[in-house]
Amino acid sequence: MPPVFSHGDLRLYLLNLLDEAPRHGYDIMQSLAERTGGTYTPSAGTIYPRLAKLEEEGLVTKTVDGRKTVYEITDAGRAEVRERADAIAGIEAGLADSVRLIADEVRSSVREAMRSLRADLAAATTEAPGSARPAPEDDARARSRAQLQRAEAVISDFRGGVRGTLRAHVARGGELTSEAVDALQAALEDAAAQVTRSLRS
Repeated sequence: MPPVFSHGDLRLYLLNLLDEAPRHGYDIMQSLAERTGGTYTPSAGTIYPRLAKLEEEGLVTKTVDGRKTVYEITDAGRAEVRERADAIAGIEAGLADSVRLIADEVRSSVREAMRSLRADLAAATTEAPGSARPAPEDDARARSRAQLQRAEAVISDFRGGVRGTLRAHVARGGELTSEAVDALQAALEDAAAQVTRSLRS
């Protein structure tokens, strides 16, 4: 997957976040993770040097509030945000595309698993080379039961992997948006429809 922020975009988007409201460092990192649908979770080593650079440029100021350092945009920073509103809109569109890419990758993985399953089902119902007559009905049922167990294992592994990914994302403080869940649901419904079609063919 390509980088979420191109060169210089992160700097501008930090200004955009601070134009909305003053924020402390952790809040900025959490907001970035939420708005990228979990595709980008920045480290303190990435964010704080950029904030320091913005402060040097006179675009933000910082104040200590207890144990937190709060960053606030200056008038010069607001002027840059206004001047580059079109660029910020482009960044926002890119972030929305990142969430869609998650859904596309899920769909791709599911389709690949379905192709493999269809191939295995076809192989299981194909007469072995050199056989003079079709396999007995009981043998066909036994092969189908074996493939059913394999299919259930594939589904279980997929379910466990997705659950683990989602739980880890939320545990790191990322937001699980309704759009991401809707995309996941659509991908799974598409996969279920593909399974139904493959069984009828």
